[in-house]
Amino acid sequence: MSIKIVLVDDHKIMREGLKALLGGTPEVEVIGLAANGREAVLKTAELQPDIVVMDLNMPEMDGIEATRQLVAADPSIKVLILSMVIDRSCVLECLRAGAKGYLVKDCAAEELVNAIRALAAGESFLCTKVAHLIISDYQQQSCQGNGGHQEPSLSKREQEVVQLLADGCNTKEIAFKLGCSVKTIEVHRMNIMKKLDLHSVAELTKYALREGLTSI
Repeated sequence: MSIKIVLVDDHKIMREGLKALLGGTPEVEVIGLAANGREAVLKTAELQPDIVVMDLNMPEMDGIEATRQLVAADPSIKVLILSMVIDRSCVLECLRAGAKGYLVKDCAAEELVNAIRALAAGESFLCTKVAHLIISDYQQQSCQGNGGHQEPSLSKREQEVVQLLADGCNTKEIAFKLGCSVKTIEVHRMNIMKKLDLHSVAELTKYALREGLTSI
């Protein structure tokens, strides 16, 4: 029995390239293509694939929200995130949304096939880069916990978001500058506020000034 796949990416060349790549794997069958998260939700309901290979930054609906809606509609659905984004908070938000795996787009074709096979077998899968990121972050937090209270550190992307917020940019402007979706920036902002225990942009600006992230 073949593993039925729906591929979701807003770039046609990526969709067609992935379809051609997976065409060389006998047990994998690409049964649908979608250009955004909203289309992915509709195609998944219609075609009932085993796995949805999902991009993150897409128009109309991003990959995180699409994953959340797919899993809410069918908890057994298996979503594999395939993205250029390598960011701890984004990876964790995808996993919270219900994704079963996360790959970066510069992975080898063999790793993508292995991830699909793992998810089809009921397992989870993180590519090497993402696994290292999660382990490194866990070890850092563990060391901080053993050494007494220390202010939580922000990832490079989170620092960029803080800087732009402190400089007066709104969510859409930040998304444009960083090449992310608005939803991704909202997730970053929520995680930053929670991590630092801050409750307003004014408090965030004070933090940015104290940490040298902005000069205003």
